[in-house]
Amino acid sequence: MEAIVALRRRLAALPIRHPERLALMDSMANLYAVSRATLYRLLRGDRRPKDAHRADRGKPRIMPAVEIEHWCEIVAALKVRTTNKKGRCLSNARILELLVEYGVETPDGLEKLPPGRLSESTLNRHLRRLGYDRERMTREPPAVRFQAEFANALWHFDMSPSDLKELETPPWLDPDRQGAPMLMLFSVVDDRSGVAYQEYRCVYGEDVETGLRFLFNAMSAKEEAGNPLQGIPSAIQLDNGPVGKSAVFRRVMECLGVEVILHMPRDSDGRRTTARSKGKVERPFRTVKEAHETLYHFHKPATEAEANRWLVNYVTKYNHRDHRTEDHSRQDDWLTHLPADGLRAMCSWERFCTFAREPERRTVAIDCRLTVAGVTYEVDAELAGEEVIVWWGLFDQELFAELGDDRYGPFQPVGGPIPIHRYRKHRKSRREHRADQVAQLAEKISIPRAAVSGESDIVECAPPGAALMPPARPFNGPDPFHELTFPNAVAARQAIAEELRLPLAKLSDEDRAFITQLLAETLSRPVIIATIRTRFPAGRKGGIA
Repeated sequence: MEAIVALRRRLAALPIRHPERLALMDSMANLYAVSRATLYRLLRGDRRPKDAHRADRGKPRIMPAVEIEHWCEIVAALKVRTTNKKGRCLSNARILELLVEYGVETPDGLEKLPPGRLSESTLNRHLRRLGYDRERMTREPPAVRFQAEFANALWHFDMSPSDLKELETPPWLDPDRQGAPMLMLFSVVDDRSGVAYQEYRCVYGEDVETGLRFLFNAMSAKEEAGNPLQGIPSAIQLDNGPVGKSAVFRRVMECLGVEVILHMPRDSDGRRTTARSKGKVERPFRTVKEAHETLYHFHKPATEAEANRWLVNYVTKYNHRDHRTEDHSRQDDWLTHLPADGLRAMCSWERFCTFAREPERRTVAIDCRLTVAGVTYEVDAELAGEEVIVWWGLFDQELFAELGDDRYGPFQPVGGPIPIHRYRKHRKSRREHRADQVAQLAEKISIPRAAVSGESDIVECAPPGAALMPPARPFNGPDPFHELTFPNAVAARQAIAEELRLPLAKLSDEDRAFITQLLAETLSRPVIIATIRTRFPAGRKGGIA
């Protein structure tokens, strides 16, 4: 063994393909009477001696193993807690400073690291040794490879922007948006066989209407003989984009009997990312972009129809290639593993349009009309003035209305006002008939007179003394402006003089004596004025003017 170690050292000192290396191997083989193959086998290290290490190798000496693992766990937790969306976090050196200076609050209380107890290099070495380093803490969970048992048991649906970005002559333009629509690549892939169906669509984003049109084409029978994919799948899997979150998309899939399976969102169960390029629908995207769309540098499709014709040609060749695990093509695998009861055929386009409807709460005008998406509809007279839920289609012009548990429709769009010579009033609805009946009944009914007068129809005379008034006290309230009582006799005399329009000195002695006696009895303004008017009537000399 020592000779092998010495030979390995001498060979390491010589350059590769040096002539002395072969001579050295021959001399060593002749010396020990072994073949050159045996010598090479020994040099490969099959019987290489073990390296010498310290007896305490791998064991921390600065603190116990349990304590160093505890601090490594705290450091890893701090790095996870301080990580932002861009992956930046506190460094190990900064974490050590915080632990020494301030400590960290744990479920067991405040823990501080003694100064000089742990260095950065020692911490990094033990983090790698114990598996608390950042690379292992952020590593994704292991992937699970699955495969459906039958064809059309599960489809993967996704969309990706084309590398061509946009066409020179797009099929349509939205005047409310800037620029031309983006060329989007729509794709579905069968989970069992890997058979794909793809189309180009010019869109401004991932909208539900375009996605449903594409899925209808994917589930329908194809005119091209090269792509056999068709039928309604049992389930469809897609990401959490606008299409997957749409209530209209889920409603259509529910009507078709398709289970919708959404991808798990990012970090939903720890460190999982969203769909990766190794997915069953993302892999065909990458293949098309690398093997087909790279040829657009030589020839670009002018229209969307032309781009789809070229794409169908390539996807047909893609489906005839080998299966990922079987010894036949993807298309043969799809045809071989069809369900025992056959495919579920797709419905007609008219039937499909009835599924794609969006609910909206609207109030019907008094003329039984309402406008949805710029289109005017005229509904039943029963709904005039009511707040209803209208179901308007994404692909057709028919409209349904719901009021409570009743559904009305379908209604078709109407034009402008009705010409006067063609005017016909609406047939009376059930609500109007009920209102007429109530109006007729209102004219015939009445209520007893006693409800207004408070007296019953038969008046009973009570005997005298039967109804006694309850005892009461007169009101004794304040008189701040002296409207009821004069404040003193002088004020009363002034009021009497104003009432008589004559100074009291011009009255006779008898009249002055009468006024003096009256004021001695009372100072009430109403009593004094009434008495004076009686004593001095109008027309009497010295009386009231």
